[in-house]
Amino acid sequence: MPDKLDAIAAAAVDQARQAAMEEAGTDQVGDHLGVIVEAERVVTHIFACLHPGYHGWHWAVTVARAPRARTVTVDDVVLLPGKDALLAPSWVPWSERIAPGDVGPGMLMATPAEDPRLQPGYTAGSDPKTPEEAIEIRSVVRELGLGRTRVLSKEGRDAACERWSQAHGADTPQARQAPAPCSSCGYFIRLRGELGAAFGVCANAYSSSDASVVSIDHGCGAHSDVVEERRGVELPPLLWDDAIDADGSGSVFD
Repeated sequence: MPDKLDAIAAAAVDQARQAAMEEAGTDQVGDHLGVIVEAERVVTHIFACLHPGYHGWHWAVTVARAPRARTVTVDDVVLLPGKDALLAPSWVPWSERIAPGDVGPGMLMATPAEDPRLQPGYTAGSDPKTPEEAIEIRSVVRELGLGRTRVLSKEGRDAACERWSQAHGADTPQARQAPAPCSSCGYFIRLRGELGAAFGVCANAYSSSDASVVSIDHGCGAHSDVVEERRGVELPPLLWDDAIDADGSGSVFD
């Protein structure tokens, strides 16, 4: 059963307003918007907030009355957001805010120890079980020159392929209007390894994809097989040659 509204606590509007003005300032507390029953003989008075930077917020002043007491005491004064309040966006960790292409000149981005995009490059047949073991393996790799300590994992390759396909794949507007795919273009340099089955690099300086990884089914209007239908302009017949005279012996100006 819900608690009943305490008449004495509910009537203490002026006392609650005074407490709010002491906290916020006399010009920051607006109209009394209502009262909320919190518990037996405990209520919260709601006042409009007049601060322009807190649109939709309100002052909440909680007052309580002791048993058989004829006066109330102020328990708490807080500024709370309403359903239409202007709020700051939810905090997002830096590791989730960073986006592709954000690392610029002079910036350093540490690679997480457990980055799922990477896997150990040389681990003597097994993955390290502890951070200490991973550090030891990396030191041995560096000392012996056995190769990279970490390489792309399957998850890392799949993520890269998805990004590349979205940026320079078959579904881009440019590729849909291309005369032929990149796989048949002379400017296409295929990647090595597994990724070479589907991707390469564009080496055409006049293409918008130049120096970018492109899929074999990408394409653009600068394909190497595109040739002009007319390679030159045919000149009209010569009407008069002022370099020779009528009998062809020399210039008319000699």
